[in-house]
Amino acid sequence: MNRSMRTPLRLALALVTTAAAMVPLSAGASATTAATAGHLDQTVLFKASQDPGYSCFRIPAITRTTRGTLLAFAEGRVDNCGDAGDIDVVLKRSVDGGKTWTPMSVVNAGDGDTHGNPVPIVDRATGRILLITTYNAGRTDNKGCAAPCPRTPHEQYSDDDGLTWSAPRDLSAEASLPSWDYWYASGPGHALQLTHGPHAGRLVFGVNAETSNGTQPIANHGALVYSDDHGASWHIGAVDTFPFPAGGTFTQKPSELSLTELADGSIYAAGREQSGTDLGNRDYAISRDGGESFSTPFTTIPDLVTPMVQGSVLRLHREGRGDRILFSSPADTDRRRWMSIRSSYDGGRTWEDAEQGTRITSDWSGYSDLVQLSDPSTQDAEIGLLYEGGAVDARDEIRFARFDEQYLGWRNSAGPRTPDVSGRHSDGRVLGGAVLTEGRFGSALDLDGADDFVRVPYDSAQPPGDGDFTWSAWFRYGATKGNQVLIWLGGMGTTAPQAWLRGEPANNRLIASLTTPQGTASITTAGAYDDQAWHHVALERSAGRLAMWVDGVPAASGASPAGSVSQTVSFQIQLGERLDGAYHLDGSLDEVRLYSRALGTGELDRVRTANDDVRAGEVLRLPFDRILPGQEGNDE
Repeated sequence: MNRSMRTPLRLALALVTTAAAMVPLSAGASATTAATAGHLDQTVLFKASQDPGYSCFRIPAITRTTRGTLLAFAEGRVDNCGDAGDIDVVLKRSVDGGKTWTPMSVVNAGDGDTHGNPVPIVDRATGRILLITTYNAGRTDNKGCAAPCPRTPHEQYSDDDGLTWSAPRDLSAEASLPSWDYWYASGPGHALQLTHGPHAGRLVFGVNAETSNGTQPIANHGALVYSDDHGASWHIGAVDTFPFPAGGTFTQKPSELSLTELADGSIYAAGREQSGTDLGNRDYAISRDGGESFSTPFTTIPDLVTPMVQGSVLRLHREGRGDRILFSSPADTDRRRWMSIRSSYDGGRTWEDAEQGTRITSDWSGYSDLVQLSDPSTQDAEIGLLYEGGAVDARDEIRFARFDEQYLGWRNSAGPRTPDVSGRHSDGRVLGGAVLTEGRFGSALDLDGADDFVRVPYDSAQPPGDGDFTWSAWFRYGATKGNQVLIWLGGMGTTAPQAWLRGEPANNRLIASLTTPQGTASITTAGAYDDQAWHHVALERSAGRLAMWVDGVPAASGASPAGSVSQTVSFQIQLGERLDGAYHLDGSLDEVRLYSRALGTGELDRVRTANDDVRAGEVLRLPFDRILPGQEGNDE
């Protein structure tokens, strides 16, 4: 069926949906950990069961026009949820700040091919809305675009606030390079018009591309594309290239760029770190010349915890408030769930952690895009979030959430802390209400087995890499028989680099596991030591071996896989809980230490028997002698 026959049919099916007022999600679908101040309203905006003609909606993008109209875009996937099938770009409009929405319309019909990766840009000088999209040939087998996958950028525009749209124009000669033959993707998500500085008025969007040798990728590129004539012509500006070493992997691989303008007029390009070996699933670059070059190349962010997924950044504009950039993304370490908003108050140099951020939903969630709903003259910004979510699958629907800055809070506390006395000052966050109790040396931390745990903020000295390490602690437990984590280092999942130690009373053992890109090894003891008495445990990787001592006696050992225990994913240290909130410890911990080397048996004995201050290589020491109030920064 050709375009002229199919597009009216799609429109007719779309118009069956009503322009109803926002229907709130049920409490189960919108659970949140935000403060009680402010408000959060959510509705399902795109869903196959309510928008006929499509099997799935993905890849949200949203912008606010000069007239205050919200334009919410998505990919309407006709046959299935695959990335390279018959895909249209669809749109819903709201003229009342997201309270009600028009029926869905088709902006760009794929007609059997893939038309997607929407990137809306509002030109505030002319009122024109530009839409950048990327095309590739469609497939019918629910698989991605076959590599190499030539993809081409296109542009269309609306001069009537999104009611009608021009025919698409091929931008291949302006916004792509012939060498970018393996992959190309625009955005997705809203792009920029610069507001001040020598390039004020310039339009900028981000792209990710790959170069091949004809069959395999040999380089990955993160790039910016800009226009100084309101979108009449485009130019490739900043490009950061990461070669694919023969027989190796990318050290970094930025993709799916989201842009925001910093207070000084610089461009902050936030990226999904896709399959690189550097630590973290997020990266960023900065351009200080309007997108013509990168002054700061793409750099990973090890402590901004997300799964491997697209995210969105937005710098807020409002009167009388300090600088603030928002970041939207799922906050689980390896799975797409827990859509959250985290803030940076220093131009993206540091970000809130999971405890300081605000969770929008505890459901599965994926791609997202942020928009400011309020005018810059307001004091507390009103914000919109268009995101993928679902109770069963992140691709179930696309939701629109409205909330204000009061709901997010301002410089929220990360919770009570217990001092790190190693010299690194990575004070542990004491979460869930854990309290002090009598310890093996002084006080200890008592965890209730329900929601208590300790998260240690990231420090560059902590990741063991491919070297030796030693973890030691005193533990006491035995009230319950479930699996209970003592320590978790690194990432999570079946293949992510990680190391952990837990008790399994039901299986009468302690078990430790270590995963690197070269494989996984586990060692187990002959007992669980769940007798409610204090026991000292040390876990060590040294000279290709993984070994465990309990109360100074060798208890388990085995070969350790070579390679890094801390690469690719965000690095985390948690005590008393797995990274996904499972396996809570019902017991106590004392004198937790981490070393970036293997301790000798004599040193281990001194630590165990006399609590000696062995400093060489020590990167964390939590004696649990004090719990201090959380540090809140509510002043501006």
